[in-house]
Amino acid sequence: MSEIHPPTAQGQTRARDAQTQAAPRTMTELRQMAIDTHQAGDLARACKLYRTFLANRPSDASIWTNLGALHRKQKDYATAVVCQRKAVEIAPDSSDFLNNLGNALYDNGDLEEALAVRRRVAEMRPGQAEPLQYVATALRGLNRHAEAVEMCDAGLALDPDHDELKVQKSMALLALGEYGPGFDLYEARWSGDEVSKPDLPEPEWQGEPLAGKSILVMPEQGFGDTILMARFLPALKALGGTVILACKPQLKRLFAELEGIDLLAEIGSKKPKIDYWISMMSLPRFVDLTKETIPAPARLHVPEDSRTRAGKLLAPHNGRLKIGVLWSGSVTYRANHKRSFSMERFLSLAAIPGVSLFSLYKGPLLEAYQSSGMASVIVDAAGSEKDFADSAALIQGLDLVVTMDSAIAHVSGSLGAPIWNLLHFSAYWLYGPWPETSPWYPSMRLIRQPAPDDWTSVFDRVKTDIAAMAAQRGGR
Repeated sequence: MSEIHPPTAQGQTRARDAQTQAAPRTMTELRQMAIDTHQAGDLARACKLYRTFLANRPSDASIWTNLGALHRKQKDYATAVVCQRKAVEIAPDSSDFLNNLGNALYDNGDLEEALAVRRRVAEMRPGQAEPLQYVATALRGLNRHAEAVEMCDAGLALDPDHDELKVQKSMALLALGEYGPGFDLYEARWSGDEVSKPDLPEPEWQGEPLAGKSILVMPEQGFGDTILMARFLPALKALGGTVILACKPQLKRLFAELEGIDLLAEIGSKKPKIDYWISMMSLPRFVDLTKETIPAPARLHVPEDSRTRAGKLLAPHNGRLKIGVLWSGSVTYRANHKRSFSMERFLSLAAIPGVSLFSLYKGPLLEAYQSSGMASVIVDAAGSEKDFADSAALIQGLDLVVTMDSAIAHVSGSLGAPIWNLLHFSAYWLYGPWPETSPWYPSMRLIRQPAPDDWTSVFDRVKTDIAAMAAQRGGR
């Protein structure tokens, strides 16, 4: 069987019944109870039931693959891989179990093996487009974008309406700097389950004349993507319409004087009268975007009270090399575990003479940082921030920002502040065509993993370069 399906009404009912009835009398009942509990979403209890069953029936491949799917859902990818290996060991000719193994390997960062397993699944399912999608995803993860495009084309030849293949091809094209066809194909994202179109009665803008019309620009994904795409608003405004930008409260002050808009509308406020709407991630479709015509980053507004706050925080460290650091982005982002790393990675930087580190992190992991030893050697500069305007003011007062790829990276790059962006081996499409710098953000240095999940090499390089900077400055 393939990975466990989402909860069903029948499965939820059986799981509730199972919780109230007596212990299962047979292994068959135990097996069914484990599956029902899993389908109902009670992962902790399902895990215990699976373990009990497998302790007595270790040759059940379907239960091993279900347990692997459960651990993958819990983001315990290493354990998921082992469970899926056991399923494949028992049933090596099952394309379903191999597919599940490929998924676990990919999430665990074992990209070469994931590619090999996914190719095998595709061979076992000739004439099917979906397996080729997973092969393309693995190729993208290995930065083999041209091959990924070819694989997507092969899949689309079998199923021209396969939206996920279109999305995978679009991401590969974008990573190659082929922005025109890449953003056109990226419209297929609306057919997936990761993003949904705004529920608005007005029509989505498709390039109609805007003179005398009003258009609402909607944010779509994370804060970083919103900041990234804000550079295209002046081109939209040049078409002659009234441009209204909807934004989350955390960006409102930062966008207070944004070029290319007539009105800033906070998400949750009353919607103004409009003729059209468009998503920010769709804006590049309507400009002649090439690697040579990338607009400059949006100019951000930094309020005076934010500058005052930042000045007070940084003043005691004048004369030292002041570096802002960030180790995690939004924990709700499905690939955050790949782009992020342990905050303890910065411990070696904190020990460099003449260096003061400042945490730029604000989010659900804040308490873990504040209660750890890292808070003793990295000043908590962001825990009391109101919004990204406070972040921007702090960044302007720093000598350098060292961060994983995050919204803070986009703020820093938009401000023209010196930033070292530490990139996972399978970096975001934005950084695809360039090894160490990017025209999207001229002040940004890209430092990439030389191999998947090799943060040690990245931080060895960072430590060496910061030690040289500190020695040159002669800080105290």
